[in-house]
Amino acid sequence: QVQLVESGGGLVQAGGSLRLSCAASGGTLSRYIMGWFRQAPGKEREFVAAIRWSGGSTYYEDSVKGRFTISRDNAKMTAYLQMNSLKPEDTAVYYCAGRIGTYFYTLPREYEYWGQGTQVTVSS
Repeated sequence: QVQLVESGGGLVQAGGSLRLSCAASGGTLSRYIMGWFRQAPGKEREFVAAIRWSGGSTYYEDSVKGRFTISRDNAKMTAYLQMNSLKPEDTAVYYCAGRIGTYFYTLPREYEYWGQGTQVTVSS
């Protein structure tokens, strides 16, 4: 069973950057899709980005295209979310998630494994 642990959240001013990390353990990731989601207070959890571990192809939600970059380091079994040009509306708890699969799944219920989340707060 795969365990996921996020880190890297914090408080940043609008226009700033943060890099989130998602360290995986307990299994091999070659067949996995890893995703990042976020959940703001009073809102549903929403898709941000996903990466196919084998090959590294990526997919983004429209509002983060050009600002966020998802990547992975196979040797470290870690996925990353580089967030640039942050906006106050990016404030949320960010979660990484994983599942075995082929497609870029965008619904929370489609993922099997979840991290505990890391808070990102963007001040105006």
